[in-house]
Amino acid sequence: MFIRQTKTGSSTTPGESYITCRLVSSERIGKQVRQHTLLNLGRHFVLPKEKWPSLCTRIEQLLRGQLTFLPVDIEIESLAQRYAARLVTKKTPVGDAAEGNEAAYQEVDVHSLEFVRPRSVGIEHVGLAALSWLGLSKILESIGLNGIQRAVALGSIIARMAAPGSELSTWRWLREKSALGELMDVDFEGVPLMRLYRVSDILVRHRDDIEKALFARINDLFSLPTTVTLYDLTNTYFEGEMAGNAKAARGHSKEKRSDCPLVTLGLVLDGSGFVRRSRMFEGNVSEAVTLEGMLSGLDAPREAMVIMDRGIATEANIAWLVEHSYRYLVVSREQNRQFDESCAVEVPNASGEGIRIQRVINNEGTEVCLYCHSQQRQEKETAMAERFMARFEAGLAKLAEGLEKPRGEKNRDKLQERIGRLKEKSHGIARHYKIELIPDEKGQKVASLSWEKIPVNGTQLTHPGVYCLRTNEIGWDEATLWHTYTMLTDLEAVFRSLKSELGLRPVFHSKEERADGHLFITVLAYQAVQVIRRRFKAHKINLSWARLREIFSVQQRVTATFKQRDGRTLHVRKTTVAESNLKELYDALDLSISPGGIQKLTI
Repeated sequence: MFIRQTKTGSSTTPGESYITCRLVSSERIGKQVRQHTLLNLGRHFVLPKEKWPSLCTRIEQLLRGQLTFLPVDIEIESLAQRYAARLVTKKTPVGDAAEGNEAAYQEVDVHSLEFVRPRSVGIEHVGLAALSWLGLSKILESIGLNGIQRAVALGSIIARMAAPGSELSTWRWLREKSALGELMDVDFEGVPLMRLYRVSDILVRHRDDIEKALFARINDLFSLPTTVTLYDLTNTYFEGEMAGNAKAARGHSKEKRSDCPLVTLGLVLDGSGFVRRSRMFEGNVSEAVTLEGMLSGLDAPREAMVIMDRGIATEANIAWLVEHSYRYLVVSREQNRQFDESCAVEVPNASGEGIRIQRVINNEGTEVCLYCHSQQRQEKETAMAERFMARFEAGLAKLAEGLEKPRGEKNRDKLQERIGRLKEKSHGIARHYKIELIPDEKGQKVASLSWEKIPVNGTQLTHPGVYCLRTNEIGWDEATLWHTYTMLTDLEAVFRSLKSELGLRPVFHSKEERADGHLFITVLAYQAVQVIRRRFKAHKINLSWARLREIFSVQQRVTATFKQRDGRTLHVRKTTVAESNLKELYDALDLSISPGGIQKLTI
């Protein structure tokens, strides 16, 4: 076994050539010596030439199961482990390989058994199948990505499904933990980290084309109705100051990460939860100003229904939807709550709770308001209001107690200031209180403080559990409208999946295009996960992706090595047997229960 340099002509630039290195073996056949290329080490093989013999010797030692008595250079050991593993996992085995699946018996020393190179294969197998169903590789080829770029793109997406993290952690996962390279016949250990970043940049540049082609393919797979469009935004935070990212800005963070700059992700989805379009906005963007740009050019059918929450449902946005022939179903921004129990009908939700709904048509007959009452929501809002009232009254009582103490604050202006701070922290509950500061006889200081609770009608305190929906679809009944609105809760589930299961946050990139690429890869991973889960639902399997990932991650590929009686070493690389719950999932997807097959090599 030795390494040979070969001059190769460039297929893209006529007249140019480059040097590649190959791992070669030779054998004597009669009077002739023939050389066989075992591995192409590529044009970027950088090991110094004086170390080549040591590398070849170490590879042979690993394949023959021989120990080394002298310490081995760490660079040589790492390369030897990598190339020995590639020889074992080659699609066409090197050396004496058992042919077919017939029984093959060998005499081996059982004490010599060793297991090496364990790599996860379950999630990789399913993820690769999902991307194949979506035809993503062909889509990427159509926008100009070459073979290795397509492999890196698919690897990044599947890594986001399996082990969400930064591009650096993705690169390490592909090299050190995953058998994806075996399934794709790609040596990810030879892929530099920078290639992942550059492929991410390419994906962002072609985002519109990829999303359009991907959704068309999804529509072909599932024949989805395009009559409903969901739109919402979420934000993700950065680690670091992100001075190089123009979109990173301070804003409201639901995760209470006001200490971190944010970027906002907007998604347009169909009624089945698949992404039609994604965009990245500044972290402090107003939800209401993003709608027109996101829906323009979507090719949605006329009179498609758009469902949005109250943050986007401004009068200007609703007017734009009507002008462009969209129907809308939105959460009303109306502050005044009302509900007439005698005019309401009951609609059961998914958990069996009855939602009471009052349907009111406006005077012009162009819009319907649905005033909805949920008992569970009432209990929640009542508990919140009681907690805020108790906190507010405790603050007032503390101020009143201070008036009884010699050194307590009695200055009217100071007390007004403290009451103002209590109101600021009261979550709006202070408007239900009438507070009076009673001066002493001289009128210079405050003698006492009193308050009275006077609930304001039409508020959460008087109408807990009530919310209002608006729509210009006046032909639908209460049940149809309410169940259509609940699709928006499915969108919240999408965001939860993106954030918790697929590593949407935090973002570690300082450059704007890299942050956009990180988020877009997460969206593509979500599309693949959604395809998998939709197929499972057809078999009544309704597990979260987190749980599915736990089941898939158990399966590994491992190489078993034995010493044979004849002195040779047998290497068998095989996938562990699928357990019953994993087999059930594979059967539902009509996938092989033993991805990667068996590779055998005798040296």
